[in-house]
Amino acid sequence: MSWIQTVAYSDATGRLRKLYDRVKGPENNIDNIMMAHSLRPHTMEGHMTIYKNVLHHSANQVPKWFLETIGVWVSLLNECSYCVEHHFSGLKKLLDDKVKCAEIRAALQARAPENTPLSTAQKAALHYVQMLTLNPASLEEASIETLRSAGYSDGEILEINQVAAYFCYANRTVLGLGVSTEGDVLGQSPGNSDDPTDWSHA
Repeated sequence: MSWIQTVAYSDATGRLRKLYDRVKGPENNIDNIMMAHSLRPHTMEGHMTIYKNVLHHSANQVPKWFLETIGVWVSLLNECSYCVEHHFSGLKKLLDDKVKCAEIRAALQARAPENTPLSTAQKAALHYVQMLTLNPASLEEASIETLRSAGYSDGEILEINQVAAYFCYANRTVLGLGVSTEGDVLGQSPGNSDDPTDWSHA
């Protein structure tokens, strides 16, 4: 499941067991990306806190399905199949449109976000995310003005930025530790967006 030692749910005690109980899915399933933190539970807590607040918070105004699309795009750019598969499954559940989801994935896999069945504003966001992921130093204030001109508020731009930044972190956690999807249940995510402390997955 990863290249470093991990602690299974059944073997977890103390603080780790309490964190596992907060993040577990059905049948005590713990996503491998979370289990990779098991030797340092405080880093798992930090990871889940930023993940929950950035991607799954009721104060967000950008649609969650599009935030998941950003996550898939960043993960494709970073060649992180673990996060692609997990979050594309989440995207399919949220969007509930098999044809549109397939078209989005095909265009993004071809590195052609301009061919996605998305709005002009959403394509502009994907372009910004691509630059932020692959060449962040190339971004300028004009890059933000482009998003404003597309119709995004500064708060929404912050959401887009933070989701892209989070996925770069998650991708590097996965790729740097050899985390696989073996044993994972794809597409589960925190369902309670109104409570930032509720990490339970379904």
